[in-house]
Amino acid sequence: MRKTEFANDECYHIFNRGVDKREVFLDTCDYERFLLAMNLLNDSSDGLMIRWRDYKKTNPEVVLDDFLKLGFRKEDPLVEIVAYCLNPNHFHILVKQVKDKGVEKFMHKIGTSYTKYFNKKNKRSGALFQGKFKAVHIDSNEKLLYLAAYVNKNNFIHGYNKNDDWEYTSLPAFLGKREDKFICKDIVSKQFSSTKECSEFFNENALYMREKKEDEKCLIE
Repeated sequence: MRKTEFANDECYHIFNRGVDKREVFLDTCDYERFLLAMNLLNDSSDGLMIRWRDYKKTNPEVVLDDFLKLGFRKEDPLVEIVAYCLNPNHFHILVKQVKDKGVEKFMHKIGTSYTKYFNKKNKRSGALFQGKFKAVHIDSNEKLLYLAAYVNKNNFIHGYNKNDDWEYTSLPAFLGKREDKFICKDIVSKQFSSTKECSEFFNENALYMREKKEDEKCLIE
């Protein structure tokens, strides 16, 4: 029985990792496929992923934005995706639920879709992720801002890279370096007077979290 009860207009930190701590993203195609699922499956209706697959087969040069302009999507999202980060063996997503059971439906869709893709590609079977996704209710604005820093800079906190050049995080969108049309970052970004202030807040908190993580690792070892 899941302890967290999801409510509309509330924000949640969602995360999970590969079973047995295995890597779940092995190459660029894997990261892009998970992001595609986050984009196309965040909808009350089903079938958009299949429509994209079929359309891409007959129009190999088309890009996703062009496909979405054709009007197949009814714009009825289950959640608002606030921020995300994909790391080799786990992921983090900040969401705001906008439909009843939206978080559960969204995570079931992307988990099932990506596992089927990964298993077929790698000729394996069985669960890919470590049980049900984990969820923490974000019950204050202070926690929301703290977790926005934690998620956007999660690759840095875990030591995957030292700069802000990790492609598979929403950080570039917050820094004005990229447009991620499928995220709704305003709930966080509008609280800063400038991109620079947002960046400094993220950096300071991420550095603290990384140092804390290293200290805890030393204590354990």
